[in-house]
Amino acid sequence: MGLHFRKSIKLCKGVKLNLGSKSASISVGTKGIHQSFSTTGRTTTSLSIPGTGVGYTKSINMKKGFASLFGKKKDEKEKEAAEEKKGAKKESTSAKKIQTGPTEEEKARFEEYQKQIALMRGIHKQADAPIDWEEILSQPEPAKGGLSSLRSNGQSHEEWQELHDMAVRVLGGDIDAYFDLVNELRPYDDILEYGSDFEVGTDDPSYLEVEFHVKSADVVPDREMILDEKGLKEKALTKSAYNEMLQDYVCSCMLRVARDTFALLPVRRVVIHATDTILNTATGHESEETIVSVSVGRDQLNGVDFDRLDPSDALSAFPIHMDFKKTRGFAPVERIG
Repeated sequence: MGLHFRKSIKLCKGVKLNLGSKSASISVGTKGIHQSFSTTGRTTTSLSIPGTGVGYTKSINMKKGFASLFGKKKDEKEKEAAEEKKGAKKESTSAKKIQTGPTEEEKARFEEYQKQIALMRGIHKQADAPIDWEEILSQPEPAKGGLSSLRSNGQSHEEWQELHDMAVRVLGGDIDAYFDLVNELRPYDDILEYGSDFEVGTDDPSYLEVEFHVKSADVVPDREMILDEKGLKEKALTKSAYNEMLQDYVCSCMLRVARDTFALLPVRRVVIHATDTILNTATGHESEETIVSVSVGRDQLNGVDFDRLDPSDALSAFPIHMDFKKTRGFAPVERIG
C-alpha cells in the first residue's frame, strides 16, 4: 500500500486522535475527472478543468531501471561463462581483442544510466499544474436537462455541481475534502514510481503534513558506470558519492511533494518528513528513522527556478532539521512540529 491517510484531532496538549479519511470521494469517469496512464501501466485519476486542470507527469521506475541496466551485464557474464565451458566462444573472444572502443550497445547503456541518474536527481523539476478552486467556484451554473445542460466545454450540470461542491468544501477548509482529493487524484503517484510511499495528515486546514518513506536501498544505485576508450565499466560508488546522490534524491522528492501539494490544495504550508532505514548509533541496530524534516511555505516556494537549483541546497532555505555528512550520510533528527 503506497498511500495512507489519517486525521489528527487534538484532544489536549500533546495528545491527538488519528482517524482514517472518509470513504466518500469524487466519482471517476466524468468530463471533469478522468484517468491518466503512466508508462508502467499505473492508472491515476486526475481532475481536468479547462484552464485549471491537473497534469499527470509520466516517470520511470528507477528500481526497475537500474536493475535492468546492471542486471543485464550480470546476465551477459553468466551466459558467456556457460558458452566458454562449451568451447563456443573462441570467435567472440578474438573479436574482443581487436576492439578499439566501446560498442554501440555499451554507449546506449551508459546513456540510459546517465539519464536515470539525472531523473533521480531532478524529480522536483516536474509537477502537477495548479487547480484554481476560486475559478471553479465562480463558473456559472449550466441549465438542467436536455442539450442546454451542456456547457461549451461539454460539462454537464451534474459534473459542474460535483466540482462546485468540492470547491466549496476545499475553500471552506474541510479537511476530509483534502483527504478525498488526495485519495482520488493521488498527487504523489509519480514519486511512488521510484519505490517510495507516503502518509498524509493534518488537523489544521492551513497546512498538510506528509511522511515520505525513502527506501533508499531500492532506489539509489551503489554502483556507477564509466565509459572510456576501452569500453563500459562498472565499479562500486565511493561512500561519499553514494551519500551525496542519496541526499539529492531525498531533497528532490521533498521539493516535488511540496509543489504537488500546493498545486492541489489551498494550504499555506506543507511539513514533510523523510524516513529511511539507517543505523542508529545509539542502539547499534538498523531502524526506520526520520532523516529530514522540513517546513515549506507556499509564498517562499514561489519564484524558485526548479530547473537550475540544487535540491539539497534549496531545502536549506526553509526551516529544516537535517544532519548529513558526506562520509557517513544521514543521522536521525527530531521532527519539525
